[in-house]
Amino acid sequence: MDLDAVAEWSRYIVAAAMLVYLGAWLAFCAEAGLRGRLRRMAAEAAVPQQELVTAAASGPGGSEPTATVHSQPEPVRDVEQRAERMGLLGQRILVLATVVLAAGVVMRGVGTGRTPWGNMYEFSITGSLVAVVVFLMLARTAAGRAIAVWAVLLVFLTLGLAVTVLYVPPGPLVPALDSYWLVIHVGCAVVAFGLFTISAVVAALQIVAERSATRGLTHGFGASLPSAGALDRLAYRLTAVAFPIWTFGPLILGAVWAEVSWGRYWDWDPKEVWALITWLAYAAYLHARATAGWKGSRASVVALIGYATVLFSYFGVNVFFNGLHSYGGL
Repeated sequence: MDLDAVAEWSRYIVAAAMLVYLGAWLAFCAEAGLRGRLRRMAAEAAVPQQELVTAAASGPGGSEPTATVHSQPEPVRDVEQRAERMGLLGQRILVLATVVLAAGVVMRGVGTGRTPWGNMYEFSITGSLVAVVVFLMLARTAAGRAIAVWAVLLVFLTLGLAVTVLYVPPGPLVPALDSYWLVIHVGCAVVAFGLFTISAVVAALQIVAERSATRGLTHGFGASLPSAGALDRLAYRLTAVAFPIWTFGPLILGAVWAEVSWGRYWDWDPKEVWALITWLAYAAYLHARATAGWKGSRASVVALIGYATVLFSYFGVNVFFNGLHSYGGL
């Protein structure tokens, strides 16, 4: 079998996974809509009943009691069951999509005869796989269900960008990357990228939940989210796992690999600089939480700034700068 053909066909498998993710996203959207309907029905049912009881007991003019006409309530249980079915359907489709994506990633690796993260296309599909695996670990929790629509949408958009704009045909690595260091150095970056991505989604939703609670809103998207505190803790835990991986892989091992390849540990290359900026941003986030007691929206804003540096290190450096790391495939 032609291995180049296997690697080339992986693109179509990844595109198929993208379409399956779209189906999962639609199912999660339907679940979110039904749960929003349930909240509206609960709010309507919470109208104080005392006036109705008094009016029924006294009758018009306070004379004789009159019969109370009860309207048929909307079948709440039916809506709840439909929401649960759509959520379960979304999870099953999500698992299927992830299996298909994993097959596409493996095919790319087998076809090229190396780890599938040698350029931006491969980094995107592998990072998306890591992100969705992290999300699947959270899918059965309240926070996981709350972020389902947004996490799956982000994976869908990333894969769409990968198979259309970032795609490059299979080929050998540039000499600078043809090393066993690629497995560890870039592999750690891929894992950290996936964790940072889900953490950023949670941090953004934490801000929405906190503002909704501050304004006392009982309806709308913000009111449907888990508590701001729960989202804040989840974002922190994900970042606390990703940060040492980023420290060990892109920074420490990256410096060691640079010394092996170029004879120096640090050269102020744009990719090196932005990896350091990302590290400093997330170090500030963790430090602010640990020492200054920053929590809630203030901490989430810092986390989102950190993720913005991750995205720029990933996209912007490869697009706008020329340097020792200019082999993203574009």
